[in-house]
Amino acid sequence: MVLSGWTARLAVARTHVLAVEIPGQWSTHVALQRRVLARGWRMAVSPADADVLAVCGAPGPQMSPLIDLVWDQLPGPRARIEVPDIGSVDDALDRAAAALLDTAAQVGDARSRRRRPDTGDMDHGDMDHGDMDHGDMDHGDMDMAPSGIPLAEGAQDRDGLEMDVLHLELGPVLAHWPAGVRLRCVLAGDVVTDATVDLLDAEHRPGAATPVVARQCDHLVDLLTLAGWPHAAERARRCRDLLLDDPRDRRARDQVERLQRSVRRSRLLRWSLRGLAPLTPERLVAERLPASLAGDTYDRLQTRAQVVGDLLSNRLTADPLHVDPAALADALPGIVAGLEVAAVRLVIAGLGVDTAVPAQLEAP
Repeated sequence: MVLSGWTARLAVARTHVLAVEIPGQWSTHVALQRRVLARGWRMAVSPADADVLAVCGAPGPQMSPLIDLVWDQLPGPRARIEVPDIGSVDDALDRAAAALLDTAAQVGDARSRRRRPDTGDMDHGDMDHGDMDHGDMDHGDMDMAPSGIPLAEGAQDRDGLEMDVLHLELGPVLAHWPAGVRLRCVLAGDVVTDATVDLLDAEHRPGAATPVVARQCDHLVDLLTLAGWPHAAERARRCRDLLLDDPRDRRARDQVERLQRSVRRSRLLRWSLRGLAPLTPERLVAERLPASLAGDTYDRLQTRAQVVGDLLSNRLTADPLHVDPAALADALPGIVAGLEVAAVRLVIAGLGVDTAVPAQLEAP
């Protein structure tokens, strides 16, 4: 549907932006979020909810086709913008607003779009999925519904009974999800029975330094949002923004202390996260992951909030929670096995994964 006149201007005032973060472009992504909200716009959580697709950074050969697939899913009117760095954010958003109001261009875009995904001759056995959503999965013998959608396969459960087995991919374009991470899951019902991890465009990661304390606050935002606690997530977001504006802002310490108290006192949050993916220090050391991540997802939330406070007060001078992406790719399949899909997202958010090169610690 193409709007014009005052209806188009009213719609643009409520624009929803779906961000794609390329590994190493966290600072650009956060700057985009802040400018979007400052305009009265909103961040989208899915392509169906989005008017604008904003690509933060320069995608490599693995991310590029996936971004194109996401772009195909956006309804019209729509706009796509490239945001190479922080200084480009405002200009890119201005271009998006102008594109949404360009009626002639939107009509042309609507007429040129495919009505359904191009599945070719439907022979998935010969299709090269190496850089696409399905990775190296062999679809040659998989039953297919119309439009190439895979149907459930049959397999035996631990009791020897046949049950449906589905294949699901999480990431890399997903809200509150690590940049460049694709998790391919095998599901029995809604429980993960097997998984593999891909780190996309691993050789195309810029080494821009990231303010670690603000980055840790953003990990808190991800977990608290997914856990359904928007008030605490907003407090963590305010702390992040204060630190990005001024790493020595004393108001950030006050926000962190309040957040720590809220986390400790919330019975509902404890109930939601307790028992999810418990990890022992011995297992973490064996998996080449930080021993500071010991405990379950609720413990890791408390630990991260405490680490933020310790970094701000100079009780810590190094980040004890940095996760090596390669080590995580090896360990994650075993961590998520046996979890429900919703729990998988909570666990990964709680691990605080950053796929960029190790960040440099900025003094608070």
